[in-house]
Order: sequence, then structure tokens, then C-alpha cells
Amino acid sequence: MKTIILAALAALTLGADGASAQAPAYKVTPELEAAAKREGKLVYYTSIDLKVAEDLAKAFERRYPEIKVHVERNGAERQFSKIGQEYSSRIFNVDTVNSSDAAHFIFWKREGWLAPALPEEVQRLYPAGSFDPEGFHAPMRASTSVIAYNTNLVPAAEAPRSFRDLLDPKWRGKMVKAHPGYSGTILTATYQIGRDVGWDFLEKLAGQQVMQVQSSTEPPRKVIAGERPVMADGNEYVVFLEQARGAPIAAVYPTEGTPMIIGPSGVMKNARNPNAARLFHAWSFSLEAQQLAVDVGGMRSFHPGVKEPAGRKPLSEIKLMKDDPVAVEKEVEQIKARYLRFFKT
Repeated sequence: MKTIILAALAALTLGADGASAQAPAYKVTPELEAAAKREGKLVYYTSIDLKVAEDLAKAFERRYPEIKVHVERNGAERQFSKIGQEYSSRIFNVDTVNSSDAAHFIFWKREGWLAPALPEEVQRLYPAGSFDPEGFHAPMRASTSVIAYNTNLVPAAEAPRSFRDLLDPKWRGKMVKAHPGYSGTILTATYQIGRDVGWDFLEKLAGQQVMQVQSSTEPPRKVIAGERPVMADGNEYVVFLEQARGAPIAAVYPTEGTPMIIGPSGVMKNARNPNAARLFHAWSFSLEAQQLAVDVGGMRSFHPGVKEPAGRKPLSEIKLMKDDPVAVEKEVEQIKARYLRFFKT
């Protein structure tokens, strides 16, 4: 399974131009910390669940109380549009960015909107080929998009085990799913499902009277609330978070394969607070931040020192679909248009 993960990462690191030159890495030095403290703030755009993003920001602020992190959370596709609109108007509000749609970084790098910023810890410890060789982005997090069900409403023996199981008439009017026009996780998952399971599956799924929501963080909470007993897609990490709180939800890793979602981070070239951005960026890849993202945020990590919580199914035991951000970046409008032909609301 490691081969699948690294193959997906390799597609991202090559980007659209196949660049391979190694960028010099930077260390967190007293000089960088002092410069960041003088700036005193940074603006962090992310598509991570708001509470998880704020937990990470608060942890950074505890370490660096002189620096305040302003978190602006949006669905990845909405965030992508916002940054595009801001940059076209020469509004440089965002300092550092994280997205669940890895294809965004291919576009931003090609447009010259990212600054090379390769933390030394990433270069030293993260898997070879896992980060952009020119240092423009690296995988701050990963997750999967899963099927899930309410354990109070659906017996485990009757739960769907595959994507095709969702087409059973018994699930008609009983499912919820998120939207690729808002969520980068779901855009990526839609591409992988269409490629590996077939667009005919998605067309038939649309006929199952599926409740449509925006963010990939919403379906697990609709399932827990009992509004729909099954989710057709949604964030694995939110399932983990809700399970930790005792919520009646269980994840299903489909037999056809589970969509793999890689969430890179980068520093914007026109950041107003470049030193604070570089400090936060480096910290977000540290063992402290990565373990917090896994334990409190339910994420997956590529940091070799991170320990998975007990009871969580490791990625090595999951049949994963291959993420291909280069293909997604080329086909994004076709993916959305094709989806909208099936899911009209």
C-alpha cells in the first residue's frame, strides 16, 4: 500500500511541468522566530474542519504567543475561487494555504503564486518523493473519503460494503453525500470513483434520491443526527472525531477501493507576513503538529514519528484508490459538469 501512496504523491510533486530540481530547505532559526514575532500575525486559509484548524492554530499560538493565527475556513473549491478572485484584484490576504484538492497547488505553482518554502524537517524525514522537489508544497495531511453508517439505525451485517451496494433499492432516500463543486475532498473522490468504479455508478446513484450537502465534513454529522442512516461519501477524519465522542457511526472502506485524499500546504509568494507564514508552515510539519492533527484532528500523516491511535485501521490495511492531482487539474471542469448532469440539485 505504501507504493500506492507514494505513486499518488509522485504525481503531485511532478506537477504540470515535470520539474525535479531540489530546492534548499530552511530551518527554524532564532532569526526566523524573531522576524515572525515582529510581524505578530498570519492569515491561514484551509479547508480542514474549522474546529480542527482552530485547534492547530491554538497549539501554534501556545508555542508562539506573540503570533496570532487568523483561520479562514472554506470548502477547498470555494477557497480556490476566493484566492483566484483576490489575486486577480491584487488582494494578497492569505499568507499560507492548505487544501484538500492537491490539484490546486499545481495551478498556483504554475501561476507563480507560491513561494519556495521547504521545511528542513520535511526534507529530512518525509518519504522521498512526497513533497514538491522545488519546495512549493508538501503533504501536510491526508485522509480518505469513506462510506459510513449510523450504528443505531443500520445493523453491521446489513451495512453496505461496496459502492455498488449503495445502488440497492433499500438505500433509496436514505443516503447523504457532499458536493464536488464545494469540497476538494469530494472533487478528488469523484474523479477516483468515476475512473475506478465508473461514471455509470454515479449516474445510477443520483437516482437513489440522495440528500446533497456541501462540505465533506457534513455527511458524517447528518448520519449521526439520523437524518440519513448512510453516507455515500465524506471525510474519514470527521468519522474518527465523532467516534471519539461516542457517536453512533462506523466507517466502511469499499471493496472496490477507498479514495485517497492528499492535503498539501504552501506559502504564498505575496504573503504580507512571510516570516510568520514560514514559521507556521514549518511547525505544521513537525512531529508536535502532525501528532496533534492525527490525535485531535483524525488525520493521516506522512511524518515517520507519528503514532496512530489504537483501534484505527492503518492505511496499509486499506485498499486505496490512487490520487492523481495532475489529471484532476486538467479535468476539473469536466468532472464538475458531468457530476451536475446526474445530480441536478
